[in-house]
Amino acid sequence: MRRRADLGRRTRCCCRSRTRRSERTGGSPRIPATEPDSESFEEASLTHRWFVVVAAAACHDGSAGLPPPATPAPAPDVHVQGNQFVDTAGRPLRLRGVNRSGAEYACAQGWGIFDGPSDSASVAAIASWRANVVRLPLNETCWLGINGVTAAYAGANYQRAIADYVGRLNRAGQVVILDLHWTAADTAKALAQAPMPNRDHTPEFWRQVASAYGHNNAVIFDLFNEPFPDSNADTPEAWRCWRDGGTCRGMGFQAAGMQELVSAVRGTGATNVIMLGGVQYAATLSQWLANQPTDPLNNLAASWHVYNFSWCHIKSCWDGEAAPVAQRVPLVLGELGQNDRGRTFVDSLMDWMDARTGSYLAWTWDVWGSVWDLIQSYDGTPTAYGAAFKARFAS
Repeated sequence: MRRRADLGRRTRCCCRSRTRRSERTGGSPRIPATEPDSESFEEASLTHRWFVVVAAAACHDGSAGLPPPATPAPAPDVHVQGNQFVDTAGRPLRLRGVNRSGAEYACAQGWGIFDGPSDSASVAAIASWRANVVRLPLNETCWLGINGVTAAYAGANYQRAIADYVGRLNRAGQVVILDLHWTAADTAKALAQAPMPNRDHTPEFWRQVASAYGHNNAVIFDLFNEPFPDSNADTPEAWRCWRDGGTCRGMGFQAAGMQELVSAVRGTGATNVIMLGGVQYAATLSQWLANQPTDPLNNLAASWHVYNFSWCHIKSCWDGEAAPVAQRVPLVLGELGQNDRGRTFVDSLMDWMDARTGSYLAWTWDVWGSVWDLIQSYDGTPTAYGAAFKARFAS
């Protein structure tokens, strides 16, 4: 039985530059009561940019200067064909981009919906890296508006903000992966990761999300961020729980299995691609194919999360566990990173994925003041760590 190292990263404690410090252990980050919400932040940013654009236009006589930037093509619809993604014309499609963390924790902590800007300028900064996909982590209790989440950041308000952001991303050419990141059973508020989705709320979450986005195949559904059933083990019991849910060893709630969630999505008529992460925080794919849920549309992809400290962080594991999956279904590195501000590990894994025309997303497009920051600011200025991904996306 294997155990995963470095659980501290999974707290996802984070900070906004100049206003908060990261507390990467011991639960959720403490947020000052005076923290501005994301809507106020975005409104101020939009107002500032509006004045800049108007002033520039007033000074331009139309006789000289560079042509206006081309309007990006909207994001393509995505479908599974064999072991690769294709667009509506059947052309192979690789997804390479970033995670945009924030909407999984800000709402539950009661100070906003996004951490940092979500306006068109911030979206353009992501696109400037030649990324074509953004993974957006979500919070179950915020989406459903239950269990004491602040009303301003929950239910219809949360859903509307997410829809607006998805629209901006799609219009900028970005496929969006909606990832269920934080969940909680019963009457608890989702303030951290759980080992599995729950039957109390998760099927309803996905029925609602699928009903909202089932018409938009430029959106992919990542059903559960990082499962770690059976005390984070790679065992037959872990994979049974992963597929079938129900009563699972070491868990005090009824789990929703991946088959149940696939059926919940398809029951709405949604045809979107569905991503499924393996066990041990999605790092282990050893029994993914043997436990693959049935999808009447055959539109499933495997999600894989690998860091330099993950279980499957060496090439022999990639070759032994991930390569067989990549031969059968699209393989997506939903999260990829290393925790020393370097790039040797991520470069080697991207090389491995490139050789298999796989898709990958870096963790994370945020300004936390931590080793995980891809950027120094939301204008897209890369950190040394982020520069590895920016160069790869442009290649």
